[in-house]
Amino acid sequence: MPKIIITPLSGLADVIRDHSPSHVVTLLSPEHMIATPDGVAVERHLKLGMNDITDSTLGDAPPHDDHIKDLLDFARDWDATAPLVVHCWAGISRSTAAAFILMCDRLDHVRESEIAAALRKRAPHAHPNRLMVQLADTMLDRNGRMVDAIEALAPGEPAEEGPPVHFPLAFGIT
Repeated sequence: MPKIIITPLSGLADVIRDHSPSHVVTLLSPEHMIATPDGVAVERHLKLGMNDITDSTLGDAPPHDDHIKDLLDFARDWDATAPLVVHCWAGISRSTAAAFILMCDRLDHVRESEIAAALRKRAPHAHPNRLMVQLADTMLDRNGRMVDAIEALAPGEPAEEGPPVHFPLAFGIT
């Protein structure tokens, strides 16, 4: 079944070994960016250097429009015959936001609130980066529905790091 797998950096090697993804998205701060992992073609590894910042006026290297455009373009070239892996440092914020964005783009016939609810059910620790979601909401012409869906979620369970989460592209994904 086609799916997106969310994982923290610490679980990346195991996920690649166990699931043989065709595409990997890395969302790490620029100073912590990794090389393309073994088993992944360089052209199928998207590196997005950004810090986990939710206010673009604070801190260095916040998410910006080019990151979201690159994420969407990269994933639109993915044929979904093998998994796509999305990871950040802890598998809680940037990677869950990226997975939510990609699911909203792929499943444009499904309400954003349903996708967000499915994300919460599969990843109770998820705390999607709101700036990334806001940028994607604008880019995808969702008129605030993606932001509203994430803001309506109950707070994520506290976690230092999230476990790998499998998010099928079929609906009912819940």
